[in-house]
Amino acid sequence: MGMRRRAATLAAAATLVAGIAIAPTTAQAATSQPCDIYAAGGTPCVAAHSTTRALYGTYNGALYQVRRASDNTTRDIGLLSAGGYVDAAAQDSFCSGTSCVITIIYDQSGRNNRLTQAPPGGFNGPAAGGYDNLANATAAPITVGGHKAYGVFVAPGTGYRNNNTNGVATGDQPEGMYAIFDGTHYNAGCCFDYGNAERNSRDNGNGTMEAIYFGNIKAWGYGTGNGPWVMADLENGLFSGVNPGYNANDPTVNHRFLTAIVKGEPNHWSIRAGNAQSGGLSTYYNGARPNAAGYNPMKKEGAIILGIGGDNSNSSAGTFYEGVMTSGYPSDATENSVQANITAAGYAPGSSSNGLLTPGTNISLRATTACCTTRYITHSGATVSTAVVTSSSSSTDKSNASWTVRAGLADSACVSFESRNTAGSFLRHQNYQLYLHANDNSALFKSDATFCPQSGMNGQGNSFASQNFSTRYIRHYNNNVYIASNGGSNAFDATSLWADDVSWVVTGAWTP
Repeated sequence: MGMRRRAATLAAAATLVAGIAIAPTTAQAATSQPCDIYAAGGTPCVAAHSTTRALYGTYNGALYQVRRASDNTTRDIGLLSAGGYVDAAAQDSFCSGTSCVITIIYDQSGRNNRLTQAPPGGFNGPAAGGYDNLANATAAPITVGGHKAYGVFVAPGTGYRNNNTNGVATGDQPEGMYAIFDGTHYNAGCCFDYGNAERNSRDNGNGTMEAIYFGNIKAWGYGTGNGPWVMADLENGLFSGVNPGYNANDPTVNHRFLTAIVKGEPNHWSIRAGNAQSGGLSTYYNGARPNAAGYNPMKKEGAIILGIGGDNSNSSAGTFYEGVMTSGYPSDATENSVQANITAAGYAPGSSSNGLLTPGTNISLRATTACCTTRYITHSGATVSTAVVTSSSSSTDKSNASWTVRAGLADSACVSFESRNTAGSFLRHQNYQLYLHANDNSALFKSDATFCPQSGMNGQGNSFASQNFSTRYIRHYNNNVYIASNGGSNAFDATSLWADDVSWVVTGAWTP
């Protein structure tokens, strides 16, 4: 979807394509994975992207590449075995004590349709030179098949693209695609997409895209309830059915792990979706092309996007785990078999390294830097800082350093921190500094007040990535509290002591 169609966009993060082999292991390959199933159905994959597992039973290459901030070196992240699950421990070791971003999501199909940092488009990105941001490699921890893995966490401004693809459908050629998303991570921005887009990163008119969209924007099509909905981005319109606007058969879906499908052929297309952890697929639309000019025949151009719209509209949010694109229009039976494979893969939420981060728990957040191990995040009115708190501190000081964990206001897989003594007020960032502000229920406030926990960068406690600036973490610097990147133009982005300053021990609250 293009920004000249103007709605805020939902972006979902993409990852990097593999052509670099990793040494084979002695473990036996899986016999059938999604792309094997599609091939058996006569609609082979022409692109296959995943940061969690192999999508072919014999695949044993890299899934994605990460780059760490400490020295800007990169590493390909592969599999535990051929046809198996990601070797997330390799990423953890490589990124220990620093931050990492995903630089490439490799293509397992052999066509080299990898996804990399999206370039400037009709709607320019916020990063230097107009290029989109890259996803924080550790912001979306999960497990799959009992193994640790990471998804592609797309915050607004993040995006991946390939404008020079091989074998992807063009014109009115038939194709199919599925993606697994986090159904709890979305927004009303334009546009969190995965699929077929323009090769020049411009809005080239109706019918020049065919991509899966996920979010709750209502500027074009929408479904029942408040969203989010699975829809098709066909350029200059998000469609939930044959007509622009409302489709009563397209329900709100928010499975923690969501299988989303869009497929199209001459004057016929379909939307399907289901719970990626259990059960089958439902069909939300199956019929003729939209009842609007320019969509029959289609004019698809064959680029691939993740987390952005066709013209690089990049105000969206979402999380991507795996997805493919096919040559030919897959049958429902083929997709049902793929869904069975997905549910058998064993997707599950990652567990916090500290059970105290359970919503409803009262906690305090203690610094781990050697200088400051008696200092806690506290507030005085709207001002947030760190201060020494001990058993002899006043009841006011203890209360100011106490917080109630809430499910993330913008993403329930993350957390928000409500003041214990100022109900309804939360830690939030503004101009990169943390404040205590009352929740005004705006989308911006909810994003600013949502933080995604992971293991502490220095090996202690937890680090908390900003939900909408995912490479920035809660950091104390000169006793003030910021969201800081590991290196940057601000003094509080300094690399010295960064890993220590962004690591916090979560303790029981000074005021329970």
